Amino acid sequence: MRYRVLGGTGIKVSVHCLGTMMFGAAGNTDHDDCVRIIHTALDAGINFVDTADVYSAGESEEIVGKALAGRRDDVVLATKVHFPVGDGPNKGGNSRRWIVHEVEQSLRRLKTDWIDLYQIHRPDHTTDIEETLSALTDLVRAGKIRAFGSSTFPPSDIVEAYHVAQRRCLQRFRTEQPPYSLLARGIETSMLPTAARLGMGVLTWSPLAAGFLSGKVRRGQVDMTSGRAKLQPQRFDPALPVNQGKLDAVERFVEVADGIGCTLPELAVAFAAAHPAVTSVITGPRTMEHLTDTLKGASLVLDDATLDCIDEIVPPGTDLYRADGAFLPPWLTDARLRRRPADERAAAS
Repeated sequence: MRYRVLGGTGIKVSVHCLGTMMFGAAGNTDHDDCVRIIHTALDAGINFVDTADVYSAGESEEIVGKALAGRRDDVVLATKVHFPVGDGPNKGGNSRRWIVHEVEQSLRRLKTDWIDLYQIHRPDHTTDIEETLSALTDLVRAGKIRAFGSSTFPPSDIVEAYHVAQRRCLQRFRTEQPPYSLLARGIETSMLPTAARLGMGVLTWSPLAAGFLSGKVRRGQVDMTSGRAKLQPQRFDPALPVNQGKLDAVERFVEVADGIGCTLPELAVAFAAAHPAVTSVITGPRTMEHLTDTLKGASLVLDDATLDCIDEIVPPGTDLYRADGAFLPPWLTDARLRRRPADERAAAS
């Protein structure tokens, strides 16, 4: 297992990070099996575990807490806050009120006195970034967290947060967690260079492109009656042009993988780890088999010829699809923010 320094913190983390989104009600409901998966990952040299308060409504954190009993000192533990947990207008977001409340809940579920990396899961444009950074800085000073980062923030928000931290003498985001894969390379245009210039660590998620790079989704073999395809037909329906483009690319990537003697998932994870701005690649196994497949490619390093072939299939900075939740500020998703009020428009006419 290879290790890299996390965003200038001096903390060394494995290039493979164990994501636990699939542990609990959202995936594997067998707690003992999930604990075995975590232990197997740790025994293989993975020392970086990522979870979130919202994963299975806290159940994932509880499972991780069980698994780390007696091994906490050897693990770099990351979790996240932002999405609603429970009912109520203030049970979510990036306010000091919610962050200070929810960090205590995460500490309780994780059965630990500190969190190594506490991440803001998504931007919240209803909360001043100074409010968020101030709360996180206080948590560092209180010893409850060691460092903090962002997740799926647009580059403009990352730069704004950096300058606010400087002006207000607050601690800054040390990491960013964006989606990145062979099929979604958009972060290469701005996000990765920005993170590199600011000295931030980068933990990428969805290296298998929501299953498209698992090796099980191939042209002419998409079963729309079960699994993810049934639940999210717009993501897998081969009749849609965007999915046709993904399927075409997958066939060419399979040829590349075959040419160097690895599997498609191994190629996908190795690709994400190859970028010099990337610190660690998050993989989220649901079963022991998924983890074993990931570990087989842990030592794979792609040479220039292979990376050149990849660039020919999906050029640098190109997204064949928009990764879920990636860089969509509210003024793009809420039409009201792009249009003057109806009464003002009526008066003008």
